[in-house]
Amino acid sequence: MIRTRQLLNSAATFLLASLASVASVATAQQDTVEWTTLGNDFAHTRFSPSEEITAENFSQLEVAWQWDGSSFQAQSGRSTPSYINGRMYTVAGARRHVIAIDPKTGETIWSYREPDTERYQYSMRADYGKGVGFGQVDGKDIIYIISPGFFLTALDAETGAPLDGFGSPVPIDGFPDTGVVDLLADLGHPYDPYEGLPLERGYITSSSPPLVVNDVVIVGNSAEQGYNQSRIENVPGDMLGYDARTGEFLWKFNVIPQPGEYGHETWENDAWQYTGDISSWAPISADPELGLVYIPTNGVTIDYYGGHHPGDNLYGTSLIALNARTGERAWHFQIVHHDIWNFDLPTAPILLDVETDQGTTPIVAQTTKQGLVYTFNRETGEPIWPIEEVPFPASIVPGEKLSTTQPIPTKPAPYDMQGLSLDTLVDFTPEIRAQAIAAVAEYQMGPLFNPPLHRDNPLGKISAMICPSGAVNITHPSVADPTTGILYVTSRSSCSARPLVSGEEADTYYDAPTGTTLSQYAAGRGGATPRHPLGIPLWKPPYSRITAIDMNTGEHLWMIPTGETPARIANLPELQGVDIGNTGTGNAVAMVTTANLLIYSDVDSDGTPQLFAIDKSTGAEVGRVEVPAASRYGMSSWTHESHQYVILQTGSTLTAMALPGAAAQGSAAH
Repeated sequence: MIRTRQLLNSAATFLLASLASVASVATAQQDTVEWTTLGNDFAHTRFSPSEEITAENFSQLEVAWQWDGSSFQAQSGRSTPSYINGRMYTVAGARRHVIAIDPKTGETIWSYREPDTERYQYSMRADYGKGVGFGQVDGKDIIYIISPGFFLTALDAETGAPLDGFGSPVPIDGFPDTGVVDLLADLGHPYDPYEGLPLERGYITSSSPPLVVNDVVIVGNSAEQGYNQSRIENVPGDMLGYDARTGEFLWKFNVIPQPGEYGHETWENDAWQYTGDISSWAPISADPELGLVYIPTNGVTIDYYGGHHPGDNLYGTSLIALNARTGERAWHFQIVHHDIWNFDLPTAPILLDVETDQGTTPIVAQTTKQGLVYTFNRETGEPIWPIEEVPFPASIVPGEKLSTTQPIPTKPAPYDMQGLSLDTLVDFTPEIRAQAIAAVAEYQMGPLFNPPLHRDNPLGKISAMICPSGAVNITHPSVADPTTGILYVTSRSSCSARPLVSGEEADTYYDAPTGTTLSQYAAGRGGATPRHPLGIPLWKPPYSRITAIDMNTGEHLWMIPTGETPARIANLPELQGVDIGNTGTGNAVAMVTTANLLIYSDVDSDGTPQLFAIDKSTGAEVGRVEVPAASRYGMSSWTHESHQYVILQTGSTLTAMALPGAAAQGSAAH
């Protein structure tokens, strides 16, 4: 039997050489290949050495089973299941039920649900759990999750029972006597166990699983979306570390530096005392050999306006490397200074060992909403290629003071649009181009960091175009092949055009806002946005794409549109006789890399969901197969009883695709 338990707490299997060795061993008949974390490995590559599925047999894939999460109120499909020791584990629904599933039949083995609390009821990210954490205690497999109510729970993977001796009793009816840690207790703010934090102080929840590194459970968090905030107070999203066996609190890292701490001077006017967020709502990665965890963060309270928190605001929208045992900062890099553009880091950093001019180099690569990859030596934090401070326009919004420069990497090149200008508007025909120009005439176009505008601005514009608004985002994480050092980025072109309104107006949008002091400005809701009269995007295609980047050199290898040109565009009378090529669908697509293929989920021209197989070295399509629905989040792939599966998150269901013979005979889908 071959068993690949990738990157548990063994440093050796983390290294590129070991992964290559695993892939080599896997050329024999594979019995079991696991997927142990949200991104499969600590490096978050979303790579599987499973190799049963090839270009030659890809078209034979069929539905092996479907798991129906409707009884768990599953909706979003934002969870990547793990496959560990012969079972599959995921979270489902707003209650974030933990589910153990038979990987052969799709049958539910056990489930766990946390008791109800007001903390859960208020959570704005309840159905977005993304997956589970995994570790071992006394030889037992343990599943860890962070709930919408912000409790950390450890469950026996075999039985679903709470881990004996972990945490301490929670004084709320229905909670187990063991197995749970109340995370609010270690943030340092007054709170009620059932109600949570007073909303006047703020709110904190979670939308990603923990990561267990060298017997420490690393806990991230998330707050309200910044575009849904109107008041300036909130709690910081401090990082927490716990003993994996006992749940003992080990450390806290202050994401807003306190007096005397590194970076405190980047907070002017004492804003560090009252404002917050800067959470790690995206998943985290780790290098167990170095003992480091890599934390991607978001910006400060309230998107699009930061007059109440002048300064660069460390550690907002930064990549932070922390010591997993102590929580001490090893290094950091702020990717956006004084971020007001909702350019928070949306996906986990990806770790690779590559061959650069300096020889074998351990890197960490962070893909971003703004269409750029930031690459560092993961041990030292030194940029692999120069990152230059580039000037960008100042804001004309009263009270706002932007950074005069932003850090822009010299390599790799951008993988998606960078701002919006006349040159980037759609130009299929002169008439279509003229219509696009007319559509944006009342909006302020500009570069990547285009400053937002308030209503009644002196330019007379409706609002500013911020482009891209999310080239990479939560729904379409990047993937990589650790055996070659190639990064695959799926992105889509998009713009946002939210005007700023008064804090008083924005406050009327929310029933129970956090904080007490109204911001001078906040993000407006609704209103006009520029649209092309033909219903096509205002910018040139492709609207969605996959870009392959060789991280050994920083060079792009190839780029392909995803899916096919939608029929509603291809069949426009105004485009008859015009060769517009494949525009891509404009959808966010989920991907996974395997020993043989890059696999992604999208639709063809008539909207039929397809699973596409791509040659990793050339970008050529080598196969496709129709599937019940497109996947909504990152896929996983693993091997169980010698059969390779690809798991799609199809809304309230999970769909397992496999070759004929994988499905259990005589069993029905569940």
